[in-house]
Amino acid sequence: QVQLVESGGGLVQPGGSLRLSCAASGRTFSTNFRAWFRQAPGKEREFVAGIRWSDGRTAYADSVKGRFTISKDNAKSTVFLQMNSLKPEDTAVYFCAASGLPGVSPPTWKFSYDYWGQGAQVTVSS
Repeated sequence: QVQLVESGGGLVQPGGSLRLSCAASGRTFSTNFRAWFRQAPGKEREFVAGIRWSDGRTAYADSVKGRFTISKDNAKSTVFLQMNSLKPEDTAVYFCAASGLPGVSPPTWKFSYDYWGQGAQVTVSS
């Protein structure tokens, strides 16, 4: 089992920045990819960004490219999501996820991920 705990959510004005963290514990060696998804009220959970643990290869949703950056700290088994130039449409609950699937690029399909955090609310509003 792998446990994921998110932190860093909150309320921010449009154009502002937030940094989310996701700390992993347990059998983290079994995971190949870590990712961030988000879910707004009444909408499906959608892929935001992903990273391959071994070499840091990343993938982003088109809606966040150039604004969000995913990164990792190997020693702390932690993944970060730096969110800049935030927009009201970025408002959602953000979930950290981990996958043990093999491959090169981070999967964007939510059912590819075995482990999930509890979620962190991000609200972008003036």
